[in-house]
Amino acid sequence: MTDHSKLVLIKTLHTLIWIFFNIVIFYMLYAVLSNNLNKWLWIGYGLFVLEGVTLLAFKFFCPLTTLARKYSNSTKANFDIYLPHWLAKYNKLIYTSLLGVIVVLTIYQLLR
Repeated sequence: MTDHSKLVLIKTLHTLIWIFFNIVIFYMLYAVLSNNLNKWLWIGYGLFVLEGVTLLAFKFFCPLTTLARKYSNSTKANFDIYLPHWLAKYNKLIYTSLLGVIVVLTIYQLLR
């Protein structure tokens, strides 16, 4: 397998995981907005805690980014994922902010 093929495989896997986490986070947002605080919301929180621990362990880099670095010298934010550059660049900020909103809304719903 060539380095280019390996990079394409990593980018594809990374993008699929990103899509999965988008489904999770937008379900979580729907759940708190509709006051549907069920097990799936808490599973979502668990998945994001696992993601956070993983990012902490890899010094705030996705392990797939670290792996992709072996096959690319690119300095672009989206060298390791099939996303527009601006979204890859601000991905952590966007989704951390969205998760913060979800946490606040969850607390609000629990206290109501």
